[in-house]
Amino acid sequence: MAIYLDNAATSYPKPKCVIEAMHKYFEDVGANCGRSAHKQAQEASRIVFEAREGVARLIGAQDSSRIIFTSNATEALNTAILGLLKEGDEVITSSMEHNSVMRPLRFLEDSRSVVINVVQCSQEGELNPDDVRKTITSRTKLIVTTSASNVVGTIMPVREIGEIARRHDIPFLVDAAQMAGCVPLNVTTDSLDMVAFSGHKGLLGPQGTGCLYIREGIGLQPLRFGGTGSRSEFESQPDFLPDRYESGTLNTIGIAGLGAAVNYIQERGVDTIRAEGQRLTGILLKRLSKIDKVTVYGPGEVERQTGVISITIEGMEPSEVGFELDSRYDIAVRVGLHCSPATHKILGTFPEGTVRISVGPFNSEDDIDILCGSIEEIAAR
Repeated sequence: MAIYLDNAATSYPKPKCVIEAMHKYFEDVGANCGRSAHKQAQEASRIVFEAREGVARLIGAQDSSRIIFTSNATEALNTAILGLLKEGDEVITSSMEHNSVMRPLRFLEDSRSVVINVVQCSQEGELNPDDVRKTITSRTKLIVTTSASNVVGTIMPVREIGEIARRHDIPFLVDAAQMAGCVPLNVTTDSLDMVAFSGHKGLLGPQGTGCLYIREGIGLQPLRFGGTGSRSEFESQPDFLPDRYESGTLNTIGIAGLGAAVNYIQERGVDTIRAEGQRLTGILLKRLSKIDKVTVYGPGEVERQTGVISITIEGMEPSEVGFELDSRYDIAVRVGLHCSPATHKILGTFPEGTVRISVGPFNSEDDIDILCGSIEEIAAR
């Protein structure tokens, strides 16, 4: 049986309840939410409402209507970034960002003359909150950072940055694609204004799902305009949430699965998931650090990172290592630049990239033993 260690890309396997919820929706419901008054449409609306409530509880949001369903974290980030920044604004970000943050920012740099101030992180990927504070100017209209690196797992000081942003009355957007469901996150206590995350990674839901949390008082221009099933007598976009940002038919079957996944995570407990992830990550870091010719990148301490680890093997391209692991040992990892070229420039691994190993909640100590034994053999050869 294959060993899956590519959970930072998408989690696998999914909890059985996710598959059952999606099957039940297609078999028994099948209708659009918020579009009709018949029983099946009402049931679809109930499914979406309960999923929204579940996501709100998970991240500590007081009002579930401020949870916007998107197709992925990328759409959520684009909604926030493109909807907020205007001509000549300044934005602060970090040098560890995914292209889902950097590409919309670069687009705005070209199209709206937005000024991008990139705060440099350490070689371990750590961001100093004081460096963020020092970069703020009177024209700063947004601070956006990842919550945890998708390359080396480094956890960012989002609470400290959130407090700095709140003191300066600057909206703070967090890319939580690598943290939601894996590490406790609370939008209220962490002073987070907007949080974007996917549903198919740490949340264990299906692909094609994502969310954007928008704090009250934050106004964004919608990314899309169209039918919402509400205020149909008007040709202008609704001004209330979540309808303002949810034009078009929702991915109801995906949201059904996401709702079940969020319930599963809450029953199991994010703290429990985090603790088990730290245990396996600690074993993995210890084993890898002892293998000759293997370089491990990142903090190297489980308290400072998620279950995402990047390595290289001396004398081998990452693609060669990934191919060996897949074809010879039936182990799935990801190789390359992981859509974060700036991170690899900091690590000194650009343009070849690294071999990324990402632990999930369904991995075991046996998986780690087999992986490390396989890497040891590859490095020895």
